This record gives sequence, C-alpha cells and structure tokens, in this order.
Amino acid sequence: RNPHLRFKYQHLSLPPPSPMASKTDKTNAEGKKTLTTPTTTSTMDVTVHPLVLISAADHYLRVARGTRKRVVGVLLGTVRKGRVDATNSFAVPFEEDNRNPLVFYLDHNYLENMLGMFRKINAKERVVGFYSTGPSIRPNDLKIYSMVKRFVPDEVSTPPVFLIIDVRPDRQSIPTTAYRVVEEIDTNATTGGNEMKKNFAHVPSLIGAEEAEEVGVEHLLRDVNDPTVSTVAQLIKAKMSGLGALTEKLVEMKDYLEDVQTGKLKINLTIVSNMQTIFNLLPNLNVEELVKSMMIKTNDMYLVIYLSSLIRSVIALHDLVSNKIEYMEHDGSGPALEKGEEKKEDKEPVDEKKSKPIKKQ
Repeated sequence: RNPHLRFKYQHLSLPPPSPMASKTDKTNAEGKKTLTTPTTTSTMDVTVHPLVLISAADHYLRVARGTRKRVVGVLLGTVRKGRVDATNSFAVPFEEDNRNPLVFYLDHNYLENMLGMFRKINAKERVVGFYSTGPSIRPNDLKIYSMVKRFVPDEVSTPPVFLIIDVRPDRQSIPTTAYRVVEEIDTNATTGGNEMKKNFAHVPSLIGAEEAEEVGVEHLLRDVNDPTVSTVAQLIKAKMSGLGALTEKLVEMKDYLEDVQTGKLKINLTIVSNMQTIFNLLPNLNVEELVKSMMIKTNDMYLVIYLSSLIRSVIALHDLVSNKIEYMEHDGSGPALEKGEEKKEDKEPVDEKKSKPIKKQ
C-alpha cells in the first residue's frame, strides 16, 4: 500500500476475520457459547516503524532497567482500510502495584498535553493505540485501552491497538506482538444470562520502514560497536541468531501443516501460497558445477587456515627459543650450570707453538 516501504517481516499466523463478517459463534472450553458482533472496522495488521522500537527501548532503559516493572506509551500514526501504521510514539508516566495488579496510575493529563504538542508538529499523526514492554498481557491493559480510546477521534472507525514490545536482548524473533479488542457476548447455559466481555485478539504485526528510516537505522547500527567483541565474533553471533530465527519459523510452519493434515486447523490458501513462494525462492544446490565450486572454495579456505596455524606455531616456537637464549645470556649461572655447561670465564691465552700457557704480566 505504500511504495516507500522497502522491507517487511510478518508473523506466520492466521489472518483476522473479515471486516464484512456480521456475527461469529464460538464455544469455549467451559461450554459457554460466545457471540461476537463487530461494530467497527476490523484491524487487518499493524506495521511498526523503527522509531517506535528505538523509543520504546530507550524508555525501558531509562525507567525500568534491571527491574521487573514495565513501561507504557502511546502509539501515533495513520490508519487506512484497517491497516495501522505506527510511525511515532511517546512515553507516558505509568506506575502499577505489584501486589495488587488492579491498582495502577496513568497520567492522562500528561498524555493530553503531549498529544497537543505532537499535533502542532504533524497533524496527520493521531493516536492509533498504546504499547507496553510486557512481555505478556496484564489485567490492567483493558483499562488502559479504555483510557487511550478516549483520545481517538470520533470519525475514526478503527479502534486502537495494543502492542507488546519485548525488549529482552535474548529474543530471536520479531519483538512485537499486536492485539485488538473484541467485544463478546458470553451466554452461560446454567444461569441463562448474557454478559458483555472484552478480550484481546491477536493481529498480525509487521516491521516496516521508509527509505529515510532505513538509511537512518543503517547509520545507527554502524555506530553501535562493542570494543570487547571482535568483528569475527559479531559475524558468527549474527549468523547464529539468524539461523535460530529461521529454525523457529520452519518449526512453526511444520506445526501448522501437521495441524492442517490432522484436521485441527482449516487450510488457509494464503499461508500455503506464501510457503510455496518461500520454497520456490530457495536455490537449487544439487547442481554439479555448484557443488564442485563449493568444494574448491572450502578447500582453499581450509588451506589458508592450516597454513596460518603452522606459521603461528613456528613464530611462537621461534619466540620461545629466542627468549630462552636471551635468558641464558643474562643469567648464565642458572640453566647453564644445571645442564653441565661451563661457566663463561676469562681463560688464560695458550701459545700454540709451545703449548704452554702464557702468563699475564
């Protein structure tokens, strides 16, 4: 939808229900029949821009680093046909009681003032949701959603979204998980009463950037340098991280196909088509010329590594011998006498013709 979006990464998940759907009947594990009636435009997906990720990470490091607390902020951006673009964000003062999860504080006056200043800078950006560092859904999130929803313009039919940004450094996959709020009518068979409930439903999340943002992220990553880690170690770590994420996605695809085969899930032609496209893009490694070229390249690299190891060993032995000789010259009474060698002393000169020592005068 945006020609400037140059790269995207998307969770492998089932697409959300169509906005034109009228009613959906569900039956949960407790035997309760749930009737879902969408009254607004359904959120199709959420695109998160790099500025939002950087701002959320900086917010967490400044406020809650080294603690079990989380931080909360507001997402700004645009919405078009149910597709949310989160292009900017700002932090909001937030506190919650760890003992009582229902007690929390969110400074909505600060939120209103910051939103007014952001509107002066860019009038196109509006409130599209809020973010949290989670890493999971908390009981207060529905209340925070109700507070944030008051700042969404009335003419907008798409409700705000809830985005969890996982700032843990050991995470291998995409650090964002998006949710939307759905209203459900819970019909209990025992009491016969109806109760309206709000729950979070998963929404596919993407990470996208425009051309200017991509250039800025590249320059920022160049400045991030750890002097304690060598370049080779960084490259190996990046390769391992990428392979780990690829393995996780392949396992997820495998589990989905097995569930479809066993009948647990209905087949989704969009997901199957994407899988087929991925496998079609894989190169064919069974070509004889390619295998031969890979073998030659690998042998050349191993030869360089072998010669480098030999040279390093020879240089180390040479340095050891030179150090030993230098030590013996400076301290001849030490190792020299232990090996039975003669101590360096001034000897009397001998006349070769008479074979007698010449006495010094």
